[in-house]
Amino acid sequence: MPKVAVAGGEIYYEEAGRGHPLVFISGLNGVGRYWEPQVPVFRPHYRVVTYDQRGTGASDRLQREFSVDQMAAETVALMDALKIERAHIVGMSTGGAIGQILAIDHPQRVARLALCSTWTHCDPWFRRLFEARRAMYQQCGTELHAMFHPLFLYSPDYVIAHDAEIDEERRKAVAGAPPVEVSVGRINALLKFDRRAGLARIKAPTLVTVSDDDFITPRYFSEALARAIPGAKLVIRRGGGHSSTKTRADEFNRDLLEFLTAG
Repeated sequence: MPKVAVAGGEIYYEEAGRGHPLVFISGLNGVGRYWEPQVPVFRPHYRVVTYDQRGTGASDRLQREFSVDQMAAETVALMDALKIERAHIVGMSTGGAIGQILAIDHPQRVARLALCSTWTHCDPWFRRLFEARRAMYQQCGTELHAMFHPLFLYSPDYVIAHDAEIDEERRKAVAGAPPVEVSVGRINALLKFDRRAGLARIKAPTLVTVSDDDFITPRYFSEALARAIPGAKLVIRRGGGHSSTKTRADEFNRDLLEFLTAG
């Protein structure tokens, strides 16, 4: 399994295709396989990179304390190891927070930026939701959280149409789950994230996408991002929940490909 050494640990990654580098960055679960609906579509056009963030998947699970700044630094370290000077960055949820930091602190590394179902800072809605999720991990463990997770992520129509598939996802999530302390540490990192002061400095062409029924990061976060980032394009999708990259994959892929190939 391909891995690179980063900050005293290891990051597992996968590559597909050739062309301009395109790095997909996952949400709180952190695993690269989240992007399975995207890789076959984009690999004919780009050098697609997906990876498991530290603490998740096949990457190391040594840490217990995290920050989004540290996650972004590790993305840069992965790009360095793969000799990628500049890439299109696509970040979903936590990956979108990482993408904001990359575009603000490492503008030379970001060609185009897509921020999907992400947030600006920890407001009362976000705080209450993630404090509840953290308490669920601490008091009940991974299995109960995995039962609720699809209800956070997906729209009702998707759950109804993919019931058996979601059961299999839950089984894999429980079997491959990191220690509870890792999940708690990653949630703590999200609760501290706030890069609003730097958004106006983002120079990369930016696409912001969200569904109008996103439960985890409601559309007002994306609207605020699009207002703050100069020239950002906002796409609000009808339905799809938080994970519209999956539940509305055809629409998302079309919009993203159009954005990446725009002159």
